[in-house]
Parts: sequence; structure tokens; C-alpha cells
Amino acid sequence: MVVLRLDSLALSRSRFALSPFAETLAAIVQLARPYSEPWAVPWRERHRPAFLARLAEDGYARGLVELISATKYLPGHLTLPPGGGMETALEAELAEVARVPDEVAVAGLRTAQEHAWAGQRLDWLGGRGHGARAAALFREVWDAHLAADWPARRAGLQRDVTYRAGLLAAHGWPRALHLMNRTSAWVGTDAIRFSDRPGPDRLVGSDGLLFVPVTAQRSSWLCEAPGRPFAMVYAARGSGGGTGGGNGDVRALARLLGGGRAQILGQLETPATTSELALLLGQSVGTVGGHLAILRDTGLVDRTRVGRRVLYHRTELGDRLAAGPDPG
Repeated sequence: MVVLRLDSLALSRSRFALSPFAETLAAIVQLARPYSEPWAVPWRERHRPAFLARLAEDGYARGLVELISATKYLPGHLTLPPGGGMETALEAELAEVARVPDEVAVAGLRTAQEHAWAGQRLDWLGGRGHGARAAALFREVWDAHLAADWPARRAGLQRDVTYRAGLLAAHGWPRALHLMNRTSAWVGTDAIRFSDRPGPDRLVGSDGLLFVPVTAQRSSWLCEAPGRPFAMVYAARGSGGGTGGGNGDVRALARLLGGGRAQILGQLETPATTSELALLLGQSVGTVGGHLAILRDTGLVDRTRVGRRVLYHRTELGDRLAAGPDPG
């Protein structure tokens, strides 16, 4: 069991961050594995043939992807903490990966192989410049498969951060971190159980922790590097590629409210701004604003100002309607 033990200042200095590189890593695993999360099926079907064709042309890329898709221990040069907070740029992350010394990268790859499913080999691991080669692959995957979707994905990740920041302000870190991944849990008053797999505890010092959401719902890992704060990558709540929350019959709700308003009500399981909803749903800001006005007039949605942002959220009535009829 891996436990993150926090010193007295750690939580007060912990914060959220975004990482396009982590999003790319999660996407590579989704494209490589023979199954997919339901929300990602349309995206995966569009992109997987070209992704696999690219791997077929490059033994090194194919070996690296197969390893990170089959291991319980990701190589260290691919799990560096993001350094730009909520404005972390992919270019900066790629440049840092490209600078990792070969001996460090190879050591991490060998450790990953030791923790991988049976049959993973390293006969593709030859030559030099392993950090640069990994960075080049991630750049290609980003450009071909993620860049066009990033604005919508980013909007979903920002929604999760806003949601958890609200919990943090109202209830403190234990509530904000609740269900960040399938195995994490608060342990006592000063520790977070990150994983139920064997591994050494980590001491989180006065730099605090970074919490980094990604859209892939089965993704979580720990990022670390000497002299840097640990970063905990976790699945963003309700990201799911914009497919929306709620447990009710979406088609029935659409017949009642109209398709656009039903989609928005489903998405507002997590509060969002007008522009975030527009990106997630592929609609104009004006169209979303019009739907929100009607939903507010009918008492299904309300809004709250948080700093410079206006967040829309479901009312109690909106929650009941989105949940559908009570089966009891």
C-alpha cells in the first residue's frame, strides 16, 4: 500500500494543475488497449487505425506503447510533475522529457518491465536519446489525436477543479479529495492512501501536492522528480468526453425539454460556465446562453459568481428531473 504522508504545511500549499502530457499518456493507453471506456468509443474508433498504423512503422514506438499499456509502474521519465500550474504548456513538458538522461530513462523502463504483465520484452530498447524519442512520439500523438479535442477536454478538467475547489473551501481537503481515484482514501489526519499496491510511503513536504485531472476514467498515477512536489494524477469527475451526467432517460428528458437543454441539464451535474458548456457540447456560446436562460426561468438551473467566473448549476428540482423517476 502506497501512502502519502503529509507534513504540517503540505495541505496548505497543495494545489491543482493541468498537464497536456498526462492527458496524452492516458490517451495513448486508451488507444493501445483492446477495450475502451464507453464514453471514448467514438473518439477511439476515429483515431485508433491511424495510431496503430503509426506504431507498425516504428518498433521503438510500438515497444514503448506496449510497455506503458501493460505495466503497473510507469517509467519515471514519463511521469514528471507539471511545472506550470493550470497553464502548463505541452511544449515545456516535452522539452523536459527530452532532456532526461538516457541512464535515468532506461532504468525507469526496466523497472516498468519488471512490473508489467507477463511477456513484455525490451528487445526494442536500443540506441540513445530515449527521452527525445518519447517526446517525439507524444508530440505526434498530441497533434494527430488530441489537439483538436483539447479545448473541450480542458473545459471538462477545469470544471472538475472548480468543483473540488468549492468542496475545499466549504469542507476542507478530505472532502475535496473524496473518490479521486478508485483506491485513494484519507488515512487519519495527515496521510492519503494513494494505491493499494505494494510500495514505499512518500513524505510530502512543505511544497505540498499537485492534483492533476485527466479525462480517462480509469487513470491514476503518481508523478515525482527530485526537488519537485509530488503530483497525483486522477480521473476527473464527470469528464467522460462531454457525454453528461444524470441517471435518467436522456431521450425522455429531451422530449420534455428539447435536446439542447436536456444535454445542458445533464452536464450540470458538475457546475460550469457558459463557455465551458459550449466547448463540451460543440455549440455556440449564444445558443448555450439561450438554453440556460430558459432553464433558469423554469427553476431547473441557477448561477453563482466565483471570482470572475459565473458558474451554472442544477437546482434541487433540476437534480430530481435529471435523475429520472424513482423506481420505488
